[in-house]
Amino acid sequence: MASPEHVLTPRTGRVKAARRLATRRFREKERAFLAEGPQAVREALDAGRSQPALVHDVYATAAATERYPELAEVAGERWHVVDDEVVAAISETVSPQGMVAVCDYLDVALEAALARGPRLVAVCADVRDPGNAGTVIRCADAAGADAVVLLGDSVDPYNPKAVRASVGSLFHVDVVVERDTAGAVAALRRAGLRVLAADGDADVDLPAAERDGLLDGPTAWLFGNEAWGLPAETRALADTVVSVPIYGRAESLNLATAAAVCLYASARVAHDRRA
Repeated sequence: MASPEHVLTPRTGRVKAARRLATRRFREKERAFLAEGPQAVREALDAGRSQPALVHDVYATAAATERYPELAEVAGERWHVVDDEVVAAISETVSPQGMVAVCDYLDVALEAALARGPRLVAVCADVRDPGNAGTVIRCADAAGADAVVLLGDSVDPYNPKAVRASVGSLFHVDVVVERDTAGAVAALRRAGLRVLAADGDADVDLPAAERDGLLDGPTAWLFGNEAWGLPAETRALADTVVSVPIYGRAESLNLATAAAVCLYASARVAHDRRA
């Protein structure tokens, strides 16, 4: 464990540098981001067992250090005990969780992710809300997906809100950032994945898609923007457009909920066939 409480302050250079990672421009320049809270820090340190350079520093209050001694032990010299005001200066939340880690970027190239033979992939096209992006990553992880692909003008997955919403799942699945939507979908198809687009105006609903065998085999689910869904040109890239049936009076499902329903449908089919 390093750095006694009085050494680092909000005006210390390394603390100011960490705080700047809340801004996308600085994240991209340094290829580093902030992981806040004990769950995210735990997952970062665990991932760092196979990637020793992943976690640079952890800034934690004395109270958090006392509560999570096992994390401090794993971090070793990277763990810095600081005053509450230092964590508050780095954190973007109103009520900081007592610890923040500075981590390297995790994203991989699409080709590298596809080379691993993924069976289930979540693909987000032009998703703008960081909370939604992080929640989709969390849902994909929970459903056993192998990768999450953020296409076009999607939000930065290292936005602090996205990282918090992923609750550590950012460290569990391959995350791909790709501007070329058409090229990425073509690459998914070449890798042997059926591309299903989730949209309210669809060729078939989810139960029918399952009955027809459309969820069998490797699948990439394509989800659209929160406000306008999938534009016609993006829908046209999919093999089939699938809707989630709504049995009540709700007008629609939000992005993260629809993603969870679709990904779990594919996951259940895969697990049933292996049983």
